[in-house]
Amino acid sequence: MNEVSPRQLAEIASYHAHIYYAGPAERRHAEWLRLRIGERFRVRLGNWRDEPVGPHQQAMYQVSFANEIFATLVPWLMLNHGGLSILIHPNTTNPKRDHTVDPIWIGRPLGVNGEVLGEEDEAEGALEVNTEPTLGA
Repeated sequence: MNEVSPRQLAEIASYHAHIYYAGPAERRHAEWLRLRIGERFRVRLGNWRDEPVGPHQQAMYQVSFANEIFATLVPWLMLNHGGLSILIHPNTTNPKRDHTVDPIWIGRPLGVNGEVLGEEDEAEGALEVNTEPTLGA
């Protein structure tokens, strides 16, 4: 039997959370969630994507965050997602694996089209944050 060495945490440069919504009620909750995230966490809030884009088959926005925030942001999202589906994935040098093999889901898992993603790329580090939180988690 061939033993494989465990992958190292250093592979993870940062994380993305993709917050999906469909219809007016879910969009309103996604707006509420986005405001609360910005008040509480040092993240980069991505653009609204009201049409499917890239591997994402439903409207969504992205939240980019540093490894150090994972332990507070992800549990907060678990408690406050309000039924929305959220894909959380690491950013390593393999975007296809990040989105389709190694992610975690909060809420109902949705389809992700991994065929449009590459299997080798430069890992995206945490982007400069565009929020200055004013509240605690």
